[in-house]
Amino acid sequence: MKIAVVGAGGVGGYFGARLAQAGEDVHFLARGAHLAAMRERGLRIRSVLGDLDLGPADTRATDNPADIGPSQVVLFTVKSYDTESASTSLPPLLGPDSVVISLQNGIANEEKLAARIGVDHVAGGAAYIFAGIAEPGVIRHTGGPARIVFGELDGRRTPRLEAFLEACQRAGIDARLVDDIRVALWTKYILICAQSGLTAATRQPLGVVRETAPSWNLFRQVLEEGASVARAEGVAVPDDLVERTVTSMAALPPNLYSSLYDDLIAGRRMEVEALQGELSRRGERAGVPTPAISAIYAVLLPQAPVVTSKT
Repeated sequence: MKIAVVGAGGVGGYFGARLAQAGEDVHFLARGAHLAAMRERGLRIRSVLGDLDLGPADTRATDNPADIGPSQVVLFTVKSYDTESASTSLPPLLGPDSVVISLQNGIANEEKLAARIGVDHVAGGAAYIFAGIAEPGVIRHTGGPARIVFGELDGRRTPRLEAFLEACQRAGIDARLVDDIRVALWTKYILICAQSGLTAATRQPLGVVRETAPSWNLFRQVLEEGASVARAEGVAVPDDLVERTVTSMAALPPNLYSSLYDDLIAGRRMEVEALQGELSRRGERAGVPTPAISAIYAVLLPQAPVVTSKT
């Protein structure tokens, strides 16, 4: 299967490398020092699930989408604030039945992609993994199940996604094709709003957040608010979503942070608008009170000066 990966960071680099190692025809769209290192030394994965090294000959990386050409599947894994700008690279990657699977944080990326390339080319997806670029050419996977969930926006089970599911299974990736991708997207979105918000706002790892009762209560409150907003938008998230999420997060290693925390500490642009800001605004539009998420948004926004609030 020919697969293009737009954004070869933690998510795209990890899953793309696993697919390439299994023999799929994977091409990475990257830039800067990361691209230079991939071309020179290949792509290396350092993972709690086992390391792998793709040599330069097996790491097909470029900054020109025309060099890749039409692909069966495009994994779109850029930061949410780059969705619109990065989507300009997609047309050369698309054939008549190509599908772009967004594996990004946030809840509005699929709509933006559909506006650019047409809804028939877009599928939703969610990645459950803690991974990032450790140094140019090196991806470090520190935790999480390394799972991807994806599905057509209209709920159909199509041959193109069935084929991608089979490719993931050949690569040993925990992948799930679901009928209602909106539920999967909101489930991940609610989780990431709480987990990234609390680790970034407190500048502490998940274990400290869990052990600090007021912080853990705030974590739960964000989950409850997110579930209420989802239901107000007509998304049938499970009744036990909050309890199930709290239980799963309680089982994770205590030293985990989030990409939002990493970006905050490194002084990089943050996804606070697409995460906490978006949920706060959606709650306001739906008439659902969101005091916890709005407070976290208010705390984080001044620390992300390159992101302008959109009202």
